[in-house]
Amino acid sequence: MGPIAAERIKLTSTRAPWWSAAAALLTTAGTGLLFAATVAATEPVTVGATQAARVVGMTVLMVVAVLAVTTEYATGTIGTTFLAVPDRGAALRAKAVVVAALVGLVGLAGALGSWAASALLLPGPDLALDGLDEWRQVAGVGLVDAGAAVVAVAVGVLVRRTAGAVALVLVWPLAAESLVGLVPAVGPAVGPFLPFQAADRFLAGAPAGGGLLGSPWLAGAWFALFAAALFAVAVGVARRRDL
Repeated sequence: MGPIAAERIKLTSTRAPWWSAAAALLTTAGTGLLFAATVAATEPVTVGATQAARVVGMTVLMVVAVLAVTTEYATGTIGTTFLAVPDRGAALRAKAVVVAALVGLVGLAGALGSWAASALLLPGPDLALDGLDEWRQVAGVGLVDAGAAVVAVAVGVLVRRTAGAVALVLVWPLAAESLVGLVPAVGPAVGPFLPFQAADRFLAGAPAGGGLLGSPWLAGAWFALFAAALFAVAVGVARRRDL
């Protein structure tokens, strides 16, 4: 059995990931519809507005990604994993691929559900996916969530403790980067390069004249590069540890 097949079985053989995925899906779609309906009361609803709640689902899915790693450290089964696959990089890459694939699909389903519910239930606004920008704002949620899952797996490997890793992945995208962006001298210069701020710019569309990350695609590429770099650091650290 290959590492990817083994990781797929481990991830899908317990109920917790499925319940968490369902919670993320329903929360994203339901809260997105609620927000879009609120916006519709005062201004025209856009495709991007239907995805305003996507960060809620993303953080739930990042917790799932963290638990896929930290539960193995907590129970000691990570040792069995590394015995079965002596190349720890290959074992962790397989875990990241499986987790990112599941998270990305759930994120995409939530984004499509939020968009479809808004398009069907809100009278008036034209929410057709007519161009690349509209598709990026919806389908891009799945890509961002997959990248966030890789970040969460890396955090799980580096921290190894569930409480600390979960706290980090909750605080980081929800509060920490926003607070850094508010620092007067530092925020405007550093903010666009913070990974989850870059992900937001990828989905929302970076404003013209936004500097190096003025293009949403550059912002998305920067987020992907950060996720890959953090994961590479986590693999390097895992290779140097006893477990």
